Amino acid sequence: MTKAWPVTLREDAQQGSVVLRPLRRRDSGAWLALRAANHAWLEPWEATSPNGPGGATTFGEYVRLLTQQARAGTTLPFAVELDGTLVGQLTVSSIAYGSLCSGAVGYWVSRDVAGRGVIPTAVAMATDYCFQVLGLHRVEINIRPENERSLRVVEKLGFRDEGTRVRYLHIQGEWRDHRTFALTSEEVPGGLLARWQQSRDAS
Repeated sequence: MTKAWPVTLREDAQQGSVVLRPLRRRDSGAWLALRAANHAWLEPWEATSPNGPGGATTFGEYVRLLTQQARAGTTLPFAVELDGTLVGQLTVSSIAYGSLCSGAVGYWVSRDVAGRGVIPTAVAMATDYCFQVLGLHRVEINIRPENERSLRVVEKLGFRDEGTRVRYLHIQGEWRDHRTFALTSEEVPGGLLARWQQSRDAS
């Protein structure tokens, strides 16, 4: 069986070279600066805890926890690069096998590269990895109904709308509804990246 982690995925596309690679402790300066510069852009969609602040208190601890989860096979925590520069993050979480064989994709990207196809390409690469290497059957993405840019990502990639999960995640101090979008491996027999490339190039 192919080793699931660590792994680096790359696609040289018209918008530049998109790379998914493990998030590292030495990303601290660039990651923190990127988050600070995009605080207002990202804050409305950030998950919070109903029990108040908790979890990792430093970037190093955050990476260590994600790496532990990756080695346990429950999470794939990717840094997203465009032409060698850190521009965001994509995480496949809640990975389960057995009768479910599923995972959930979450992501964020810097405002200055939004709309350039970086995240659709990253999601397509990660989805193909989940289906073709990990052997998962289903990948889902959960999005707040108000998040129009994120809704465009799943629209571009052809994820199915499975409806609304009422008060699904705690965000900005409240339990918020989310729409669930999903794909199963049978729906993209030739790979999601290939389908996205064909659709993108035709537009």
